[in-house]
Amino acid sequence: MLQLVRQQMHSAQRAMGSGWDLLRHKGPGQIQFWFIALGLGIVSGFVAIGFRAAVEWLQALLYRTEHVSLLHSHAQSLPWYWVLVIPVIGGIAIGLILHWATPDGRARSVADVIEGAALNDGRVEPKAGIASALTHWITLSTGGSTGREGPVVHMAALASTWVANFLRVDGITGRDLLGCAVAAAVSASFNAPIAGALFALEVILRHFALHAFAPIVVASAAGTVINRLVYGDVTEFILPGTTTVEFYLELPAFFILGLVCGLIAVIMMRAVFFADDLETELQNRLKLPYWLRPAVAGLILGAIAIFYPHIIGVGYETTSLALTGGLLMHEAFVFAIIKVVAVAVTMAGRMGGGIFSPSLMVGALTGLTFGHIATGLFPDVSSAFTLYALAGMGAVAAAVLGAPISTTLIVFELTGDWQTGLAVMVSVSMSTALASRIVDRSFFLTQLERRNVHLAAGPQAYLLTMFRVQGVMRKPMDDGAADEATCLSMIEQGLYLQCQATLETALPMFERSGVDFLPVVELEGPDQTPVLQGALFHLDALKAYNQALTATAEEEHS
Repeated sequence: MLQLVRQQMHSAQRAMGSGWDLLRHKGPGQIQFWFIALGLGIVSGFVAIGFRAAVEWLQALLYRTEHVSLLHSHAQSLPWYWVLVIPVIGGIAIGLILHWATPDGRARSVADVIEGAALNDGRVEPKAGIASALTHWITLSTGGSTGREGPVVHMAALASTWVANFLRVDGITGRDLLGCAVAAAVSASFNAPIAGALFALEVILRHFALHAFAPIVVASAAGTVINRLVYGDVTEFILPGTTTVEFYLELPAFFILGLVCGLIAVIMMRAVFFADDLETELQNRLKLPYWLRPAVAGLILGAIAIFYPHIIGVGYETTSLALTGGLLMHEAFVFAIIKVVAVAVTMAGRMGGGIFSPSLMVGALTGLTFGHIATGLFPDVSSAFTLYALAGMGAVAAAVLGAPISTTLIVFELTGDWQTGLAVMVSVSMSTALASRIVDRSFFLTQLERRNVHLAAGPQAYLLTMFRVQGVMRKPMDDGAADEATCLSMIEQGLYLQCQATLETALPMFERSGVDFLPVVELEGPDQTPVLQGALFHLDALKAYNQALTATAEEEHS
């Protein structure tokens, strides 16, 4: 009897171990994983809603208003010095937090989530991420001219990182957990379940693998339910009346609008990068402490907000005015320029927040300006000029995010207007086609490219950076090791690799030299003699690269 009990216990233990391994390595294919996705979706939804509530609470406290949705209008009645000083105080707090918690004084956001999905098995940095969440909160609450969607994406990634580390899952399962968290956060932010799921696939995971689809949709639905329990089933923006396109005669105007919006999106992105480079150069010349950089940006933002308070925060009030035709053409034109400047100052000042909401606002203002001109020139074949604001909102945002599919759906779900699909799709397709050829596909991928993280070209480029030659080389005592005398001769000729080098450096050297192997050395100092550690064979490097490409292809097509 005792022997039978022991056998049953061993069988149960083996079954649990087998189930645990299946969950860790083949999680997305298991029903149990869907329940984890559901729980992660609920948590991420509450994270998004909680962050929004925290921003509104602090905004109401600092700007002395109970109606934060009308913050821009209220700020006009505040004393000028109060509008000026709030962003400065926020900037000082942000600088101190980032100086303490990050090595580079930079808040983490969507680009870091994309990098984590591609290069770090779906994980992001915990300590820097928590500090970044605080800086995002302070930035948006104290006059920073950015959006809240990027921060909630990164905070959801922090939640998925904790779950992935707790479960000790592999890269595929970790990435799918990340996709679930991001989908739920976006859905909870926008009340947009379809767009949330597609955003996670299109922007973060950058593939549409079937195995990831079901759990991501489950998590996205959970995030939407959380939003609707708190705010009800309402859209973010309410459009006036019915908007329809005047048959085919008006479509060429939306083609042109798409090209204009593509250029505006490029200008907006380039403005951010130019301002970042400019502020970095000025900071180095003036020897300004890094922790004061956000405070200087806050001072500039406060000065702008005295005259143009619509730059404060996410800007949904101004976006709504554009979509409902509540702005004149010259107002929309000027507000768009000022908003681009404010976004560039905020982000170059190393403050927090995302770029999606600002791109919606700039797009709506651009579309409204274009609509005033188009309907004025051809009144007999034109629909309402507010339709151009809607199409422009989607076109600029899609070009900035490099996400035409999910952005189009977000615009539809934000407004509840599905009758204008043709106009929005035409504008979005033209803007993304143009902008993606001028920048590295999107704002986020261009950010990563500027940090020498090459994700825009696809896995065939970035996978090379994941393999250090030290992990692929053959050591002197291994079978088939390179001849030591030959290695020393090659080192004397300067033909060698350092241990810290990657295949990104090694493969071009093989192509140029035509050799079968390269010595791998350790440099103990700049004037020290290289110490031979082993040799990297061309065949081994190609095998490692091919295996990585095969694994990536299997994941994306499973």
